[in-house]
Amino acid sequence: MKVLIVTGIFPPDIGGPATYVPVIGGELVRQGHEVMVVTLSDELSHDDRGYPFHVVRLRRGLSKLLRFILTVLTLLRWGRQADLLFVNRLSLEVLAANIFLRKPLVQKVVGDWAWERATNKGWVKESFEEFQRGKHGLKVEALKALRNLCVHRTNKIIVPSRYLARWAASSWGVPEEKITVIYNAVEPLNGIQPAEVSLQTRVKIVTVGRLVPWKQVDQIIEALARCDGVGLVIIGDGPERGHLEELVRTLDLRDRVYFAGARSKAETLSLMAACDLFVLNSTYEGFPHVVLEAMSLGLPVVATAVGGTPEVVEDEENGLLLAPATNGALSETLLQLVSSPLERQRLANGAKHTMERFRLSAMVEKTEAVLRNSAHLQGRR
Repeated sequence: MKVLIVTGIFPPDIGGPATYVPVIGGELVRQGHEVMVVTLSDELSHDDRGYPFHVVRLRRGLSKLLRFILTVLTLLRWGRQADLLFVNRLSLEVLAANIFLRKPLVQKVVGDWAWERATNKGWVKESFEEFQRGKHGLKVEALKALRNLCVHRTNKIIVPSRYLARWAASSWGVPEEKITVIYNAVEPLNGIQPAEVSLQTRVKIVTVGRLVPWKQVDQIIEALARCDGVGLVIIGDGPERGHLEELVRTLDLRDRVYFAGARSKAETLSLMAACDLFVLNSTYEGFPHVVLEAMSLGLPVVATAVGGTPEVVEDEENGLLLAPATNGALSETLLQLVSSPLERQRLANGAKHTMERFRLSAMVEKTEAVLRNSAHLQGRR
């Protein structure tokens, strides 16, 4: 089977697809399939010879129209020999190219890009779920229509949580028989060397992700102000960084907060391994891959009970779940765990048992089955 994987981010970028695509691509090659990846990239000079598949990079910084045209042309060039297209972003470009290619499509959907784009542009201030139910102006409804078009023109949808599967069926109109839930997985993270972190605190908290409003990193910083002797490592970058840095100055926490910025996957894992506790304070998560990484590193997890997070974090068993936007709950929970190394260890032990349910082999086997079944459609066209 010849698979063309299309993604918007790829190493050295960080994020879900940038983690997932190299893993699933490499595993498919090991299963005897031929894989090629087309991706956007800030730089075109990366040495990709270490991957067992060919990588085609397109410059992300081009104007949107020029980038769209170049991406479609690239897909037309490399997609002719593929048995199917496996879409992990850039779905509009794939749909345009597939008008001519007429290949089976499998799309992995890890969130709602229409909601994310509308939120980032300031067009809406609603939660993920409110956005799905509500009616909006012309620009936002056009985004929703494009989102729906992308998923309706796909042969199969892979989602990483039952939560996303429900919304895809109920709000986006995707027939349930087209949706397959396949949980993300992580390779065993053995031998990760902790990085040097310049925080002189007895306990270090870490959070990882794009610095966007729904991650609510500002609330973690405010909770930190009530936890003496505790430091915070923030890994990631985004539009909220300036606001967060100003908040740190206002609360006089500059010696207890370290903005690590965007890091490579290896650097991110090393920084996480140097910390004692992982916090995810989002108002929305399709399925938080980074929580699996934190658990695999042996970190106790505190997370909000939103989206697909409760499908991996079981309250009081392998982590602690909080209701989003609950006044004082985050700082109280952090104080509880900071003062109790035994409780942190108990939750970390529970997390290690949880990882048995998220084995890489299971994810690969289920994904390969979906791709194989979809590729057979080519012969029936």
